[in-house]
Amino acid sequence: MSYLGSNLAYAEVRREGRDEVHHRARAFGPDAQALSLLVVNISPHGLMARCDTVFQPGDRIRVNLPVVGTLAAEVRWSLGGRIGLQFDAAIDLASYYELIARLIRQR
Repeated sequence: MSYLGSNLAYAEVRREGRDEVHHRARAFGPDAQALSLLVVNISPHGLMARCDTVFQPGDRIRVNLPVVGTLAAEVRWSLGGRIGLQFDAAIDLASYYELIARLIRQR
């Protein structure tokens, strides 16, 4: 029963609201090579992006975003040119709101 409960708790974190954005971000893959991401949606805990590079779940990436700087993240899934990243540390809400305001202005 605790196994099911822990899965539900994890699912709740992943199902939190996401903000739709369209932002080209610079990132660095596990091999420290620079790459380009198109961030499609974001939350304080992670993001989904389009990327030409193929990644495996568990790969580590560093993403550079306005306001919050460079964030370390883990690839949680990769499918058809899209990746889901979970940040190592959540973005604090004040910084997150400022980030979203900046990304929306860029549209």
